[in-house]
Amino acid sequence: MKTVTDPAKLIMDRLLRLLRWRVWLAERLQPTEWQLTLAWASLAGFLGALASLFFAACAEGIHQVLTNSNAGVVESMRRLPWWATLAVPAVGGLLAGVVLMMGKRLVPGKSSTDYMEAIVIGDGHLPLRSSLVKITAALFTIGSGGSVGREGPMVQLAALMASLIGRWRRFSRQQLRLLVACGGAAGIASAYHAPIGGSFFVAEIILGTIAMESLGALVAAAVTAALTMQVLGNAQALYLVGDFKLSSPWEMGPYLILGLLAGLVAPFFLRSLRLAESFFVDTKLPLIGRLTLGGLLVGAIAINVPEVCGNGYTVVVDILNGRIIWLALIGIMCCKWLATASSVGSGAQGGVFTPTLFMGASGGYLFGSAIHGMWPHLVPNPQAFALVGMGAFLSAASRAPVMAVIMIFEMSLSYDIILPLMLCSVVAYFTARGIDTHSLYGEVLRRKRAEDPTAVLEVGKVRDLVKPNPPTVAPTARFAEIARLFLSVRVNNVYVTDPEGHFLGAVSLHDIKPYLGEAGVADLVLAGDILREDFPRLDPDHALSEALGKFLGSDVQRLPVVDAAGLLLGSLSKNDLMLALVESRKKPEKDA
Repeated sequence: MKTVTDPAKLIMDRLLRLLRWRVWLAERLQPTEWQLTLAWASLAGFLGALASLFFAACAEGIHQVLTNSNAGVVESMRRLPWWATLAVPAVGGLLAGVVLMMGKRLVPGKSSTDYMEAIVIGDGHLPLRSSLVKITAALFTIGSGGSVGREGPMVQLAALMASLIGRWRRFSRQQLRLLVACGGAAGIASAYHAPIGGSFFVAEIILGTIAMESLGALVAAAVTAALTMQVLGNAQALYLVGDFKLSSPWEMGPYLILGLLAGLVAPFFLRSLRLAESFFVDTKLPLIGRLTLGGLLVGAIAINVPEVCGNGYTVVVDILNGRIIWLALIGIMCCKWLATASSVGSGAQGGVFTPTLFMGASGGYLFGSAIHGMWPHLVPNPQAFALVGMGAFLSAASRAPVMAVIMIFEMSLSYDIILPLMLCSVVAYFTARGIDTHSLYGEVLRRKRAEDPTAVLEVGKVRDLVKPNPPTVAPTARFAEIARLFLSVRVNNVYVTDPEGHFLGAVSLHDIKPYLGEAGVADLVLAGDILREDFPRLDPDHALSEALGKFLGSDVQRLPVVDAAGLLLGSLSKNDLMLALVESRKKPEKDA
């Protein structure tokens, strides 16, 4: 005899079984929004590392096509005849200009592609097409030997990947900005094999805070990127140097002077880049012409000094290992300064981070060699001054001494250099700050604020953080509808509203636990029967501090926002609130 099974009963049994698993996971794992943020930050770090490897491979491919050599940039340019050395950077600038001009036609209108702007004064939204145009242009500049670093477009690409993830998951404004910052940290960690330095680079320079609400996610992304690079790329320290020893406490005296010199020179280095930009703009040449001219100047310098091509990494390694004569280094340093100003001033897409390290290493080594010549017993190793000079010059240029110290330590893994490195970086920072208020990265944001003061997203009330359209049910909703909502949306509380949208209460995931044992009983339950009318709620005009007090008095991760008439406006995440509070504590940057 056949048994007739009720399809509705089968569906209810399946819903109850899935819901029991849902309740079990919520009670055992208790995943918070903060834990999920760390998971998404790790994914952003993984994709950022893959993107960085892809960009590096593309840049090497373009370099090989243009120079017919698979050697390094400096060595390739040294092997070329003079006319090719002159032509390759100019052709790279020409191609970069063509890409940018075509990009303006493909992407009409003005849209920002700077990840720093998207984090600090934007909403975390990085446009895909215009960002790819900018990154492609950087490939031609870097592949042809332009005097810029790879780190800029690598970080941009990693931040773009993070922005796409956040938009796909429909993150809130605060979470999206944090995720883009995580992409930036992943890009720095991938480029320099420095996860701690990458985290502090974004925290200190871009976010302006080292609060754990943001630093934790940055560390998760940077560490994931570094581990990915270890598995798929090169995991060794970026600058392999010998052991440095502090031979005498009196040696700190010359290091102190080095910090003062770095703090004096760094502002003029930054000012020269701005003057070069003004020079190219004053030529009235179109963008293609400016980029071609910038590449032509770099090629002209490289005919006799090929070391100016690229970001300067190989030359820095030679300096740290004592393979360059100090007299030749004077000319190389001056030419590299001019080549960097030509590339950056012409509008070439790329980073200035590694060229800044080049200037610090060169100046530090020259100063150390001079002291060694006068007091060889006091300064037995001029290379130590090169390494310390990198950190001091970076600190003075970026105005981020903590990041500079950590970055140099991670890139060299030389612990004995920490004491003079800390002293020099701090002295250089205060010296440079007393001379000029401009910094390596602050100028971009200052200019954007001046162009559009309304671009800064101010947050002061709960209504500024409300996420609309939270999951809701009617008081007459049956148990099956509530169950499907809990299974389809990752929330622990479903809000109950009447037909006019007035908030009546909430049904918690734990409130339905007593009804999961029997399908017949569950089928009789309505949302109005089990809702909590005393569920905590927020007023849209509450200050952020008042909202924090509401969260501290409950164990929920998201609270409904209800106006004076009782209408449900949306919900507020505790994670969004904490990020907004961290941003509100940042000191505004002073104008120059």
